Amino acid sequence: MKERILAYLEKDARTTHADIATMLGISEQEVRDIIAECEADGTIMSYRTMVNWGKTGKTAVTALIELKTIPQRDKGFDSVAERICNFPEVKSVALMSGGFDLAITVECANMRDVAFFVAEKLATIEGVTATATHFELQKYKENGVVYGTEKTDKRGNSW
Repeated sequence: MKERILAYLEKDARTTHADIATMLGISEQEVRDIIAECEADGTIMSYRTMVNWGKTGKTAVTALIELKTIPQRDKGFDSVAERICNFPEVKSVALMSGGFDLAITVECANMRDVAFFVAEKLATIEGVTATATHFELQKYKENGVVYGTEKTDKRGNSW
């Protein structure tokens, strides 16, 4: 039951407890209790709004940076990943299989700022041996949402 509740919230965090209870055939209080438990134990980490920033006029550059590093004794890749997570430009960090160890997504004001980030912040971390930077040119889909399609809620209202 918990997984189904989480799936509804992941798809649309605005889904009400009452709507979830109706869809699952359980009480609204049961839904509230499961959600509260998931918030308390860290299963639900955050509620977010997905914004198409291209429609707002905001200009920014998003880049995927692949990084090779030497794993540290007793810590593996964790200490490097934790350090990278602390930079405000960083949107995500993931350990990867393949030719590179970490995949880092950053958002900066322009390409020069991305280059500075790689040269001055990433390359200076002990154990980093290589990076490869890829710039996002066009976003088509993110978190299961296709860009360019207008969303309509259950009441027929566009958002």
